[in-house]
Amino acid sequence: MKLSNLGFDQWFEDHSASFRQDGCSFARISAVNRGSYLLQNESGEVTAELTGKLFYQVESPVDLPCVGDWVTAQYYDNDTAAIIHKVFPRKTFLRRKTAGENVDYQMIATNIDTAFIVQSCHFDFNPHRLDRYLVMAADGRVEPVVILTKTDLISSDELDQKISIVSSIAKAKVIALSNITGIGFDEFQKTLSPGRTYCLLGSSGVGKTTLINRLIGREVFDTKAVSVTGEGVHTTSRRQLIVLSQGVMLIDTPGMRELGIIGAGDGVNVSFEEIAVLSSHCRYANCSHENELGCAVRDAVKSGELSEDRYSSYIKLKKESEFYEMSYLDRRKKDKAFGKFMKTAKKQMKD
Repeated sequence: MKLSNLGFDQWFEDHSASFRQDGCSFARISAVNRGSYLLQNESGEVTAELTGKLFYQVESPVDLPCVGDWVTAQYYDNDTAAIIHKVFPRKTFLRRKTAGENVDYQMIATNIDTAFIVQSCHFDFNPHRLDRYLVMAADGRVEPVVILTKTDLISSDELDQKISIVSSIAKAKVIALSNITGIGFDEFQKTLSPGRTYCLLGSSGVGKTTLINRLIGREVFDTKAVSVTGEGVHTTSRRQLIVLSQGVMLIDTPGMRELGIIGAGDGVNVSFEEIAVLSSHCRYANCSHENELGCAVRDAVKSGELSEDRYSSYIKLKKESEFYEMSYLDRRKKDKAFGKFMKTAKKQMKD
């Protein structure tokens, strides 16, 4: 297997000069588990750890290696283990706000070509949550494709209605399928190309792991029986990159209960493109689209050109993104100030 088969394309080749190091070679992160890493190279998978220098040099946890990253690694013990020295810049990425009260970024996966946003046609179908995934993809420059699963649990009319809803909010390909009947699976397979990396995103139990098992052709990854509601039970516990026999790379992710948006202003504008277009006609360049006179966005809502629901979702995500970004930047300033204080104090103690 060549590195190009693992996604090392011309973009990474163009960035590789400063990452070459004597006695080292390039590899891709296929899994992360509490500080230990699994690397995928031309020969297979190898466990790895970070150099102390790399660990202490990173300014934020988001700079640590993530599933999908390319790294410079040095092998030892007959190439059965490795040490990671450097992390390549990221061509694309998927990230969110960390779960809970802590305001920071959490990397989901990197160097993704296409994000499959998976929603069940049953209880999981949620257009507002879909908006969040679309913003996440746009923020990281990742192409989105919406996958509607469990179509066997609803009528054809209900399915048409859901596809119509998705098409009204997402300028993305929509694929409806059933892991039970197999309907739509061929269409899904046709979207996959060797040497490209895809990431499966969605809530617990929507059928992501079942979809991977179907692509592989056997039950490689554990799934549990569906619940009485018709929904599957979540089994994926970590993000991992899987190389399929046909040369396609898939990153499976655990279901995310929280999907906070932080510092994704550009992603919001891309996902709500029609509102961005309307904004160019507002009286004020810095219009918040809430109370200002001459707001083209609010006028579009009043005339019915833009739905109230679509507008509300946009305002909510825009405010959330800006609020968390301000909190994040404020915290980073305090951390840097504290760091300078500690350095000064240590220097004074030595003197």
